[in-house]
Amino acid sequence: YQESSNRQLLGRWLGMIHAAIDLETIDVRPTATVLSLGGVKFNPLQNSEPYDELYFKISVDDQDRYGRTSNDSTIEWWTTQDPKIMEEAFDQEGAITVEEACSRIARWSVGVDTFWGQGYGFDFTMIEDMFRNIERPVPWQFWQVLDSRTLFRALSRDPRKEMQTDLHNALADAYFQAKAIQVAYKELGIQR
Repeated sequence: YQESSNRQLLGRWLGMIHAAIDLETIDVRPTATVLSLGGVKFNPLQNSEPYDELYFKISVDDQDRYGRTSNDSTIEWWTTQDPKIMEEAFDQEGAITVEEACSRIARWSVGVDTFWGQGYGFDFTMIEDMFRNIERPVPWQFWQVLDSRTLFRALSRDPRKEMQTDLHNALADAYFQAKAIQVAYKELGIQR
């Protein structure tokens, strides 16, 4: 905990707290039912380990109350994935309410300068829609959200392909997204 806290303080001092968030869902629309959310904070200018992990499942039953959606083709896609990963994604043990999920996201987001998602219109659009479901303000500004897929396309290869394991686990996907952003910043010579 102390090491993570020290990295967070150093990141704040440098003005460089970035966060990567990933969702696992059963639809691709903004109203999708979210199975799990994973997030990590990191400094894109260093090869340091991501820290301050956020991971939880959101109750499918609670999301039904808000009219969150599922899609047969997305659920069918899940059946083609590694059974261990699918089982983890669909397991509802310990799942929290939409209200609690949004509260945790809001608290975790304090002090973050930049948020990264994998693709425009997916992770952050769905999270923002959940905040609208419970009539709470979104904890970031639109200009703070960036797309890592676009960044990776500026490279000769997607860095995640060489490092990623546990595909479709929200926390693992957020971790490898953060590590790949660090690689991209280095390869592109980004220093701020």
